[in-house]
Amino acid sequence: MMVELCFALEKQGISAFRFDFSGNGESEGIFQFGNYLKEVDDLHAVIRHFTAANRVVSTIIGHIYLENLFAGGNVVVLYASLHHDIKKVINVSGRYKMDRGVEEILGKNYLERAKKDGVIEFKSITGLLLRATYESIMERLNTNMHKAGLKIDPACSVLTVHGSVDEIIPVEDALEFAKIIPNHELKIIEGADHRYDKHRGELASVVLGFIRDDKYA
Repeated sequence: MMVELCFALEKQGISAFRFDFSGNGESEGIFQFGNYLKEVDDLHAVIRHFTAANRVVSTIIGHIYLENLFAGGNVVVLYASLHHDIKKVINVSGRYKMDRGVEEILGKNYLERAKKDGVIEFKSITGLLLRATYESIMERLNTNMHKAGLKIDPACSVLTVHGSVDEIIPVEDALEFAKIIPNHELKIIEGADHRYDKHRGELASVVLGFIRDDKYA
């Protein structure tokens, strides 16, 4: 989905750079469950790289994918709460309530098992064997998106996009972001699931409109 979105931006003359966080996708490193602050650091390093090359990074876009293992939507919101060098943030299907969805990934009594054994092994949607430590699970559970949203500079415009029939993260999470982020727009795409399989054109249109300050449907 993000590849297609980048292509759509580039067709409109907007330069886009897409990357996977350390240990995820095509990037090197070891996957760490709930590794949000490290991923914020990854994003900050990318932005500093382009800034040093005299390239202006005006907008950051994040989307949670692969059964909410890789939390791009949350990372861009957390980034904006910690760094005030971005004008626009696009949170695509981000999670507000961080305790939800963990049991679906790690199984029942995950916290007790992780505390006892130190680590839980689980498989990603693609069948890759991954590990979650007790510490990494606690990092996720202790990540407070409410506090993060309140800390975003009002000068930073935030767009939250969410599918109305998202099967991974309920649309109610998007409504919670809308309540707390100071300078916020909310766009619910009717009929869209978490991956926007049948609504990617509409998603691209919404994203383009927000970046360009155009009115979108």
